[in-house]
Amino acid sequence: MAQKIIIDTDPGQDDAVAILLALASPELEVLGITAVAGNVPLALTERNARKILELAGRRDIPVHAGCAAPLSRPLVTAEHVHGRTGLDGIELPEPSLPLQTEHAVDFLIRTLHCQPAGSVTLVPIGPLTNIAEALRRDPSIAARIGRIVLMGGAYFEVGNITPAAEFNIFVDPEAAQVVFAAGVPLVVLPLDATHQALTSRDWVARMRALPGRCGPAVASWTDFFERFDREKYGSLGAPLHDPCTIAWLLRPDLFEGRQINVEIETRGEFTTGMTVADWWRVSDRPANALFIRSLDRGGLFDLLGSRLARLP
Repeated sequence: MAQKIIIDTDPGQDDAVAILLALASPELEVLGITAVAGNVPLALTERNARKILELAGRRDIPVHAGCAAPLSRPLVTAEHVHGRTGLDGIELPEPSLPLQTEHAVDFLIRTLHCQPAGSVTLVPIGPLTNIAEALRRDPSIAARIGRIVLMGGAYFEVGNITPAAEFNIFVDPEAAQVVFAAGVPLVVLPLDATHQALTSRDWVARMRALPGRCGPAVASWTDFFERFDREKYGSLGAPLHDPCTIAWLLRPDLFEGRQINVEIETRGEFTTGMTVADWWRVSDRPANALFIRSLDRGGLFDLLGSRLARLP
């Protein structure tokens, strides 16, 4: 039986690769994609999600637009990383796949009640606004979510948008606080792990040489995405943050972490959005997340390459 998942996303080049990896993996059944404002505003993220599905030939998967702003803060976006459209790097046609009229939060609540309890995994790879709003609106869904596998946060690596905070958590720390306190099993892919998922020129060339549409698109997105990390970190490639969530679902043996307590800072003068990860278990707070610290880079990119090669 395929794992049923809902991807909550703000595409984003690395979000796009995560979505394509899920679509290329028969072990996963994507019930829908919910869009949230984050890397770029909502009007672009929902459109980008539809573009990605059309690129992969998957018009059967519904896209639902969700929250256009964080729970209680102005929206912060990341065009400086992802470009004006969020998917800069290759020009994709305007999607003909229709946007669903049902709000993403309503879709999440309805789907979790319609599916057997514990059978659906949520995969948020953007700010956690949609997930938190669904939990606030209907707290009973917490018991119906199998687990949440998210990209966000950092501990040893610290921040990429402020010195203390990773972007997805920083955009809506109040939403992250709701999710981390909900009692749902959590798997957290933070910068500590995802910064190890660096692309290489050889891997990008392999993607570009694939027949069809998806491989060359991944190569073009990566070419654009890499320029930011080369300038900021001096790295030779770009970290594919968000695909790590899908890869964990497929091959958890490629990752190492531990069960710890993670709290979200919402009021710090310099630390708002920080994931206060008790890696060394020095507090008496109970563990609420599997916090991933490392990954097998070679195994990860072998998985990505073999799966993306299946796409049209």
